[in-house]
Amino acid sequence: MFKQLRFSFAEAFENIRSNFFHTFLSILGIVIGVAALVSILSLIDGMEQYAKEQISSTTDLKNVMIQTQTQQIINNIRVKKDSFGYLQYQDLRELQSEFQDRAKALLFTEHNAALQRVGDSTQVAAVVTGIAPDLPATEVLMLGRKFSPTDHTNRAKVAIVSAQLAQLLAKKSTVDQLIGQLIRHQQAEYTIIGVLKPGKTPAPTFFVPISSLPAGTLAQSPPICILEVNVVEDVPKIKTATEVWLKKHFPSKHQDFQVLSNEFRVDQVAKGFLLFRIVMGMIVGISVLVGGIGVMNVLLISVTERTREIGVRKALGAKKRDIMRLFLSESITVSFLGSLMGLGLGILGTSIFIPIIKALTQAPFQAAYTWNTLIVILVIALLIGVIFGTFPAIKAARLNPVDAIRHE
Repeated sequence: MFKQLRFSFAEAFENIRSNFFHTFLSILGIVIGVAALVSILSLIDGMEQYAKEQISSTTDLKNVMIQTQTQQIINNIRVKKDSFGYLQYQDLRELQSEFQDRAKALLFTEHNAALQRVGDSTQVAAVVTGIAPDLPATEVLMLGRKFSPTDHTNRAKVAIVSAQLAQLLAKKSTVDQLIGQLIRHQQAEYTIIGVLKPGKTPAPTFFVPISSLPAGTLAQSPPICILEVNVVEDVPKIKTATEVWLKKHFPSKHQDFQVLSNEFRVDQVAKGFLLFRIVMGMIVGISVLVGGIGVMNVLLISVTERTREIGVRKALGAKKRDIMRLFLSESITVSFLGSLMGLGLGILGTSIFIPIIKALTQAPFQAAYTWNTLIVILVIALLIGVIFGTFPAIKAARLNPVDAIRHE
């Protein structure tokens, strides 16, 4: 069987070579259609990749967020719940142990408050941030030390202040003199253990261990938990596992929590580009259809020109399936030839268009060639060869050998 197929394709190549110019003109529609399809698919893939990069730069796709819903809707009116569940430091530790090395958990809460340096009656407004287990990676210490696990476990009254808050608290003294100073917050005195370098956050910020804040403060400003997943592909799994964990640890109040992630934005972009890809593919498919008709035309002419040859083959014992295999092989070969030429032309055209697009938009845009594009081209070539080559092959197979030999 394999030997017969190899012989059929070899003979098909020989027939194409002997009538190459005529064959090329007939498959020009396939060449143009496939070239346009390759260009469009590669440009759309590049646009999709660029869009995902832009989304990734504005939102962290690796994060899963757990937040408390403090309100409910009754009679189309939003009202605050009398009671609701919220995460605490012990919950953070259990959640971190649940995911171990797959995700890093961060718990924080924020509220505005007036702070007062002990021994000074002047009040300073600041954003009080209860946090665990550590400061955000964007914050860098200028003086002192960070929070230790012991600080969180012992609910230590220690604090780290931002550079802006340090300037307000220091007044006429130097910032380094703040280390060890006591700051009063909600009837509690916190010892400053660190000062941050100037960062992107302009507001004066007072960082404390979240475990040191009273339950009333946490109830007023329920903590938010951020799970930073190591591998972005694991985000859906981590999100589902988090929802299961909440149902287990808060059986009566798990509905108070909302688990959010940003991967839906990438899904929306992918769906939009998929729709665009399908619509443009259908439009370009008209050219491919015209090319398929050209292939049929080539084969019908070939059947007419080789009628006597077909009669001789049948007289020597060739069966209908042998004749059909011969012409289908030629049809598929012609289709693949046109598709490969179209692929090369499409890549060449894209390489010409990309610099023009970049010059007009000033965007770091690149075409993307994926295996999906190559697979689409191969499937198109196979389908054109089979669909448009079947009728000529059947016509050739049905020829009467006596009439075919007598054909002039």
